Amino acid sequence: MQYRNDLRSGNRLSALGFGCMRLPGVMGRIDMEKSEALLLKAFENGVNYYDTAYLYPGSEEALGEILEKNSLREKVYIATKLPQAMCGAASDLDRFFSVQKQRLRTSYIDYYLLHNFSDFMQWEKLCNFGITDWISAKKASGEIKQIGFSFHGSYNEFIKIIDAYDWDFVQIQYNYINTHYQAGTGGLRYASAKGIPVIIMEPLLGGKLARLPKEAEALLHKAQPGSTAAAWALRFVWNEPGVTVLLSGMNQSSQLEENLILAETALPGSLTEAERKTIDGIKNVFNKIDKIPCTGCNYCMPCPQKINIPAFFNAYNSSFSLGLGAGLNHYMVNAGFLSDVPHFVSDCIECGKCESHCPQRIEIRKQLKAVRRRLEFPGMKFLRILARKFMAK
Repeated sequence: MQYRNDLRSGNRLSALGFGCMRLPGVMGRIDMEKSEALLLKAFENGVNYYDTAYLYPGSEEALGEILEKNSLREKVYIATKLPQAMCGAASDLDRFFSVQKQRLRTSYIDYYLLHNFSDFMQWEKLCNFGITDWISAKKASGEIKQIGFSFHGSYNEFIKIIDAYDWDFVQIQYNYINTHYQAGTGGLRYASAKGIPVIIMEPLLGGKLARLPKEAEALLHKAQPGSTAAAWALRFVWNEPGVTVLLSGMNQSSQLEENLILAETALPGSLTEAERKTIDGIKNVFNKIDKIPCTGCNYCMPCPQKINIPAFFNAYNSSFSLGLGAGLNHYMVNAGFLSDVPHFVSDCIECGKCESHCPQRIEIRKQLKAVRRRLEFPGMKFLRILARKFMAK
C-alpha cells in the first residue's frame, strides 16, 4: 500500500480510503457478512482510512460494529460527518455528535467533517451557533482529532470557506471530468499549497467513469489494451501530488482487488504525456456530447442572485453525457437543495451581468432557460421543503 502524509497531524494515511456510503446490501439494507469481509480484506492490505457519515443509512452502525468485533478501532482512522444542513440550533451539534459516537462505538473521531458545504452562508450559520468554540472544546477533550469539511459548491465559495478557518483537512469531489467543476483543480492545489490535506471523493463520478461512451472506451483500449476505465480515472487522481487520500466506494471484492493493486503503483506525477493525451481525448468525447460550451472558468460569477451558473451548465451537460439522473443530482446539489437558502435557475432575473463577462460568448440567460426546462421540474421547490422536513426528524 502507498501511504501519503497528513502534514497537519503527522498521520500516514493509505492513499486508498474506503468509502462506506455504498456498502454491499439489498434494498438499502447492509449485508453485514459481505461488508465485514470487504472491510477486513481492505485492512489486511493496508487501508487505514474509513469514511462514513450520519446521513449514510446504516453505515456508521455497520462500521462501528465491524471495527469493534475485530478489535480494529485503534488501528484505523475513522472519518464521519456532521449533517450541518440539519442543524437548527447550537444544541444540535452535541446531539448529532453523541449519536455518531454511539453508532461508531468509539469515544473519539479521527477526522470529523462538516458535511456538504455548498456556500459560505452555511459556514456563517454554524458560526452563529458557536461552532468554532465547539470544535475547540471537542479537540481539547480529545473527542475530535482533526476537523475539516466536505464541499459541493463553486470554486469561489470554496476559497471563502477554506480561508475562513484553520482547517485540518478538506474533502472535495475530483476526477478528470470535474477539473473545472466545484472546487476543481484550482481548489485542490490552493488547499494543498496551504498545507491542508485533501481527501478526494467521487473519483469515478458515481461510477460513470467506469462505464464510458463507446468512442471514449475505444480510445482507452487503443492506448492500453485490457486496461479498465476505472483504473485510468483513479490513476488520474493519484497523479496529483496534493491528493492525500482517494476514497472509493467498493462493494465488490473485484473492485477492491483492482484498487489495491493501483494504490501501490499510482504515484504522484506517474502519468506519461501519452496517457495524459488519452485522457484529454476521453474528455473531448464528453465535451462533444455537451450542449453548452462552458469551460467552468467562473468569469460569469458571482451571480447577483447567487445562481451557480457553471455548475448548472455542468449538470445540464451531464444529463446528456451521463444520463438524466446524474444531471438532476448535480442540479439539486448545486442548487443547495437541502441548504437554508437554495438558489435555483428559476431565480434568474435576466440582468445579463454574466453574459458581459463570458469569454465563450455564451447566451447565458437563454441557456439557463434550457437548463430550467430540462432539470427544474414542477414542484421541485415544494419537494425541497418536504425533504428538509423529513431530514430534520
